[in-house]
Amino acid sequence: MRVTQFIATDDGGSRFGEIDIALDDPRQGADGYTLMASATFSSSTVCFVELPADLDQDWHQAPARQLVVLLSGSVEVTTTDNVVRRWNAGEIFIAGDVTGQGHKTRTIDGAATVIFVPIEGHGLGAH
Repeated sequence: MRVTQFIATDDGGSRFGEIDIALDDPRQGADGYTLMASATFSSSTVCFVELPADLDQDWHQAPARQLVVLLSGSVEVTTTDNVVRRWNAGEIFIAGDVTGQGHKTRTIDGAATVIFVPIEGHGLGAH
């Protein structure tokens, strides 16, 4: 499964990168189906957050390396190399720029609801 993440760069900036999360662990599901899963990880501080319709955050770091799952709405993230990407409901990214200048975030066309899942210390393509 291909996931976008943004990370801090050595010069204090940020950039986007792509990682692959392997779905290579076969598990037996209901009715005999074989499900392919990723390695497991734990997170004790998962939370749901509604980002307001007028959110336009200036440069900030992610508070922890975290999966961000969009449940509704759209968000746009800008990294310090001036690359802008947008995610919509049902999409996921990893916010991993916990040092440096960070990134900008804004909601597009209304509020957005997200789930933050901290993944500090776990694989998932950490740099």
